Amino acid sequence: MIERRAFASLGGADHGWLKARHHFSFAGYYDPKNMGWGSIRVWNDDEIAPRSGFAPHPHADMEIITYVRTGAITHQDSLGNQGRTEAGDVQVMSAGSGIRHAEYNMESDTTTLFQIWIEPDRRGGEPSWGARPFPKDDRAGRFVTLASGIDGDADALPIRTDARVVGATIRAGETAEYPIGAGRHGYLVPASGSVEVNGVRLEARDGAAIHDEDTLKITALEDAEIVLVDAA
Repeated sequence: MIERRAFASLGGADHGWLKARHHFSFAGYYDPKNMGWGSIRVWNDDEIAPRSGFAPHPHADMEIITYVRTGAITHQDSLGNQGRTEAGDVQVMSAGSGIRHAEYNMESDTTTLFQIWIEPDRRGGEPSWGARPFPKDDRAGRFVTLASGIDGDADALPIRTDARVVGATIRAGETAEYPIGAGRHGYLVPASGSVEVNGVRLEARDGAAIHDEDTLKITALEDAEIVLVDAA
């Protein structure tokens, strides 16, 4: 089963400094039939104006993955961590028993990103944060694991849940496959470009809710950048 969720149909809000679209219920957007997908709770498509951002605020018991599409985001938190994550790269915050953080666009241009929340396998624990680069050339034509709580994914940023975040860049006319497995919940969004996923067409920033598909075959109709969450 693959259900397309068109970008134009998503909930959202325009706060001036922040333009957000929500693939699932979030903040002022509430749809009781769209509270998440498996353990995936939030997928926000954010545009953050220059010299602005999210002031310090708390989180607990959530795995929060930020995939930067354009620009950069600068992170600060109550553990003393600071870092700047650029386009194509990823940061992960395991909120655990509680953490306060701020995310600012300190750049002169708009920053765009996906903010993904996945429910952890267990509550509490020490909070943590990490970030790393993932060069797009390294994932040309294939999926690379960006963040994972699955055994064996040693090169990925760690998360505390039975899930994997993967990314790929695919040239027009080429195909990449991902063996998701029946019983898993997948959510796939092209950050750019249009694609077909097992024959279902998606435009840039559309979402695809996936369940009970053994293998995903993604064909790029245009040069495309793909982000996929494979979750319980």
